[in-house]
Amino acid sequence: MTDIEGLYVYAVARGVPSPAGTGIDGAPLDVVSVGDTLSAVVHRHTGGPYTGPDDDVRRWVVEHSEVVDRVWEAGAAVLPMSFNVIVAAGADEPAGVRLESWLTANADDLLERLDLLEGRVELRVEIGLDQHEVARHDPRVDAARAELEDRPPGVQRLLRKRLEGLERDLTDALADGLYQEYRRRLAKVSEDLAENRGARSEPGIVPVLSVSLLVPREDMEAVGRELAAIRDEQAAARIRYSGPWPPYSFAERAPASGQRADRWSSGLER
Repeated sequence: MTDIEGLYVYAVARGVPSPAGTGIDGAPLDVVSVGDTLSAVVHRHTGGPYTGPDDDVRRWVVEHSEVVDRVWEAGAAVLPMSFNVIVAAGADEPAGVRLESWLTANADDLLERLDLLEGRVELRVEIGLDQHEVARHDPRVDAARAELEDRPPGVQRLLRKRLEGLERDLTDALADGLYQEYRRRLAKVSEDLAENRGARSEPGIVPVLSVSLLVPREDMEAVGRELAAIRDEQAAARIRYSGPWPPYSFAERAPASGQRADRWSSGLER
């Protein structure tokens, strides 16, 4: 572990003043700025990336996100950095100078992305189907339930597994049929849509889709109305809706120039 001071970076934003408060493990926050238009919110950091027990990592990630939230809630368009982006000092160049050089070299792309995110929020939507509700009136399920009656316990256990599989198959088929429709409807009430592939559903709920939506703040109600319509149309629909959040899922999308934002930190991280 080196004792050369680096900079841990939380976010890039448009000309923010020095923020009050602290970041990970109570570290005082600072701002590195280029002119009046571009800033990085940082804390001074000695050592390597944050690693440790899972509970510590979860706490650090939350503290990182809280800093991003505060900058965003203060009204600045923000590009959140992923956890553990650290700008190291060079052999003859302090970390602050390296970060300023990086901000200057990438200013056009960074400002372009900030323009696209100005006044936008991220909304997260998960839609699933309750498999018991989907199968409630299916005659094949009714027959399978009737077959359970007056059977020995061992046979009942086997039949319940078959019933569970039948309900799941019916719900999977319906979910497959609804995916494109629901995705299209949510895309119409948002400017951009990102799939959340790692989402997990509750037992008995078959996922249809899990997405993040980029939406102008003033258009949030349109998303709520569309979700209410889906719920009214499909009794088995189970919907989770959260936000508004800073645009985490859209900060790393490629700008028009083709350079990926998740590679902008290349050469700066430890």
